[in-house]
Amino acid sequence: MINLENPKKFQGLVDMTRQVSEQMFRPISRKYDRAEHEYPKELDTLRALLEGMNEGDPSGGVSASGGRSNKAAEGNVNGGNLSTVLSVAEACWGDVSFVLTMPGQGLGNAAIAAVADDEQMARFGDKWAAMAITEPHFGSDSAAVKATAILDEETGEYVLNGTKIFVTSGERADVVVVWASVDPSKGRAAIKSFIVPRDTPGFELVRLEHKLGIRGSDTAQFALTDVRIPKENLLGTPEVEVKKGFAGVMQTFDNTRPMVAAMAVGVAKASLERTKELFAEAGVEVDYDKPAHLQIGAAAELLRMEADFDAFRLLTLEAAWMADNRKPNSVNASMAKAKAGRCATEITLKCVELAGGLGFSEDELLEKWSRDAKILDIFEGTQQIQLLIIARNLLGKSSAELK
Repeated sequence: MINLENPKKFQGLVDMTRQVSEQMFRPISRKYDRAEHEYPKELDTLRALLEGMNEGDPSGGVSASGGRSNKAAEGNVNGGNLSTVLSVAEACWGDVSFVLTMPGQGLGNAAIAAVADDEQMARFGDKWAAMAITEPHFGSDSAAVKATAILDEETGEYVLNGTKIFVTSGERADVVVVWASVDPSKGRAAIKSFIVPRDTPGFELVRLEHKLGIRGSDTAQFALTDVRIPKENLLGTPEVEVKKGFAGVMQTFDNTRPMVAAMAVGVAKASLERTKELFAEAGVEVDYDKPAHLQIGAAAELLRMEADFDAFRLLTLEAAWMADNRKPNSVNASMAKAKAGRCATEITLKCVELAGGLGFSEDELLEKWSRDAKILDIFEGTQQIQLLIIARNLLGKSSAELK
């Protein structure tokens, strides 16, 4: 049975992360929103702190990478995934883009944490890892990957070719987890993920994207031309199991989708709290002892948004808790991500509206939070993809039967 209160053992982490958000992230948030593509050097001071915390407790630190599976889990376990969700939410209360560009805490680290063996963890566990899935011809349909990774039997190396776009922290990361097919003739079952160091010959940074939000985080495009990596850099098994599909490589999303939902928790919470403060300054009272329809429209809207917020926050905690307890959470992760991405976008935009001229100006961070929130409904699988995953599960349909 899940306990929906924050575990006491993580309270120190939550408090520390709130201090980081309040004292470091918030003061420089507008600066790097305006200075797109400029690396937030202030974040370097966190890296040593995070590494020190993680040496003593692998679940510690402000991270977007998720926790490694607890193979010895017995009973109810509050582990790395839950602690990460709680810390990510508090960090995104400060700034979403800084969490995405935290040194050593890229989304590719979630892939490594999910499926890497001990030898790979020893080599890459402390690296900053981005993740490259999307290509110019597709968005959320991960099965459409056309990049190839062909094994050179003579050298024992995989040779990668293709183009990858929308790679979060691609310019700043140490390594990139690249999705590619080892045999295009065998369809999605042949899609695997590979760890590619950024300095590998043939791995070219093409450009950085200009974006609506999360401007403090870089988003890159790469061209891979005869990129050679050791076969030991393959994550998971090299065998192509047609019947199994590519469920192994998709396991990454079971970790990352609750993290994205947690980002939505943080930015929505920030918007709701600031809007309530502005209401108080304007003399607008929200009475929690009265039904919404007996209050003024602005107060009623806030109550409705807070109800949605509580719903997706609890879905997010549930998905992370399930991962910590080795319970299948693919559908729950999609439910959390779908609800959180949509509601965070709606909440932050409505808060801009309710704040009037202040909400639309750069005097407040409300307009920035509304821009940052939009990506949370798009990356790691769009809203439509999450609904498809949920529907297939509820109806017992395969991806071929329900598209």
